[in-house]
Amino acid sequence: MREVKSFCRFCMPFCGTRVTLDDDGHLVSVRGDKQDPMNHGYTCIKGVQAPATYSAPDRILTPIKRAEDGSFHPIDVEQALDEIAERLRVIIDRHGGESVGAFRGSGGSINASAVPILPALLESIGSHKFFTTMTIDQSAKVVTVERLGRWGAPSHPIRDSDIRLLVGVNPLVGMASVGVDLTNPGKTLKDAKARGMKLIVIDPRKTETARLADIFLQPYPGEDPTIMAGLIHIILAEGWEDKDFCARHVAGMDTLAAMVAPFDPDYVASRAGVSTSDLHATAALFARDSKRGTASTGTGPSMAPHSNLAEHLVEILNVICGRFQRAGEQVPNPGFLRPRYPRRAQVVAPARNWENGFRSRVGNYGMLAGEMMSGILCDEILQPGDGQIRALFVHGANLASVMPDQQKTIRAIKSLDIMVAIEPFMNDTARMSDYVFPGKLGYERADLTIFKYESLYSRPYARYGAPIASPPENSQLVDDWEVFWGLAKRLGLPLEYDGVALDMSEKPTTDSLLAIIARHAPMSWEDFKNCELGAFAEEPQYVEPGDPDAPDRFAVAPADIVDELREVRETAPEHGRYRSEGKHYTHLMVSRRLPEVVNSCHRNVPAIRKRVPQNFAYLHPDELARLGVVAGDMVSLTSDHGSIPAAVAPDTTLRRGIVSIAHGWGSLPGETIYERDGSNTGLLISTDRNLETINAQPRMSAVPVNIAAAPQHTRTSSKRLESL
Repeated sequence: MREVKSFCRFCMPFCGTRVTLDDDGHLVSVRGDKQDPMNHGYTCIKGVQAPATYSAPDRILTPIKRAEDGSFHPIDVEQALDEIAERLRVIIDRHGGESVGAFRGSGGSINASAVPILPALLESIGSHKFFTTMTIDQSAKVVTVERLGRWGAPSHPIRDSDIRLLVGVNPLVGMASVGVDLTNPGKTLKDAKARGMKLIVIDPRKTETARLADIFLQPYPGEDPTIMAGLIHIILAEGWEDKDFCARHVAGMDTLAAMVAPFDPDYVASRAGVSTSDLHATAALFARDSKRGTASTGTGPSMAPHSNLAEHLVEILNVICGRFQRAGEQVPNPGFLRPRYPRRAQVVAPARNWENGFRSRVGNYGMLAGEMMSGILCDEILQPGDGQIRALFVHGANLASVMPDQQKTIRAIKSLDIMVAIEPFMNDTARMSDYVFPGKLGYERADLTIFKYESLYSRPYARYGAPIASPPENSQLVDDWEVFWGLAKRLGLPLEYDGVALDMSEKPTTDSLLAIIARHAPMSWEDFKNCELGAFAEEPQYVEPGDPDAPDRFAVAPADIVDELREVRETAPEHGRYRSEGKHYTHLMVSRRLPEVVNSCHRNVPAIRKRVPQNFAYLHPDELARLGVVAGDMVSLTSDHGSIPAAVAPDTTLRRGIVSIAHGWGSLPGETIYERDGSNTGLLISTDRNLETINAQPRMSAVPVNIAAAPQHTRTSSKRLESL
């Protein structure tokens, strides 16, 4: 037995860990490292259960190929790459580069060496068809930056803020949350409150984070635009905005005031299901009584209707209250792995880049941050014509499980000429793939902490992780990047990796690729690697003065925002009688984060299955009584698109009229057994309608549903319900 210091690779915080290995180099146990300078010993159940993940019975140990009868057989890595390259060459020659697409999920996004290489391969092929979970998660943030504009320096860091307003986000469970320190958010929030910071939470459920709040608003789902417009209305009416900042840096203040004028407190309170006193208290605490601190959102508003509008209005709170660093303040995280650039106290004008450049053949959508919209991925596969996707790479994603509109997703996958997955487990997507390459898990590969979004760290920090765990015996695992490099090599294509042209005559190593990513670090690659607990960039950076003659201003009230908010005002819902596609529904379904799983991951771990064997449909106890059911009884949830079964569970933290259930569960249609798999909420969601403009975000939360008890109140046998 030996113990090694490393860091977890299940999600973006990359918690510092102490890993115990046996004499064969296999994981025995994992625990948080109290000496870690970022997480201070914190780690979650997912990280602790890593050994069970590495030895999971459904782990794929060698590359596999699907035969015509649907069975899978081992295949050598090089042979598989030869066959795939040949099939790709035929497809590209016949249909062009745009016939090749890729979808990257959370598993691919936290693999540092692989992150730059998949989009590089697509670019070299001549394809724009790069999709990720970003555009079915929180792409409203990208839309808002490009439509509102941004400040050239950071917003107020939590370490010196006196207020935080969190809308539809639960960082104590979701972890990676903007506005709260990415590392150990529970400790960060509690420490901030201990020194006097106030916390406001707006959420349809009194979440773990909401229990820490000084003010908690519990609205109906989907009413975030209404509440935000109401708060802006109060702030402007009371004169609590930062008048000097607005005069110098904001355009459209009169239009903004007119835009929110119909959202008076009485109207907002009645429609959103909150009190006028709480609205006034929220506006006063955020804008009048606090001078530093921001408002931010999570997946709640971003997956609900009018998500881009909601995000825009939340950011308007920050803008009109001037919640940004000014000249002379120290930048909290100027970067460690990414190159530094000047941070100036001035506005960077709205770019609206989606209006320029490549546009999709389905829906005429532009690009966001170099990505196409995942809400139209299936249509890009299914719709015939030039540019139809015929070959698809799936990197670290259970596409068949996590995509909304699961039936369409399955049809799209089945219609492909070839699908290649880089996936360590035999999940639903792997079972539908033509080839599957088993990637190394975190402790088996060299890696870096997050670099693409390193500004989410509270300080300029990075860490190198050496491979410490031995791959399973008789396995043939790959580093994910090897698949894409190997195909580019066979197709005779160049690759530009993180801005550096790779030498295609000699295969790189994982370390050599990571060294490219770390080339801007303030120390040599070898010195950095030798920092056991990671390293900090010691040289501070300060916000520079802005150009007093700069013409750029925040665009708080562009015409499309004015029009959408007017539409919201004119289409008020009737709560308890929600109308969708000509029918009425009694409840709104919201997506739920669970501490034990991330999307579809970790359900193959015995200890986690014991805790959460299915994705229960949580309802307020009064709702269970009204339906005549008790914990464990089976019900059906029916939307305008489909129906799923679920076992109910009581949750006093929910407001009435809401059903809360986790996404990413279930199996393939026709094969799902609820007690074994749970239910896939994607069956309730359509991607043929209800897509947001600009980013094609499907309606994945605040979905109208009806709930009906199953015949004879069928019960689940799960022992987990004994504690519900």
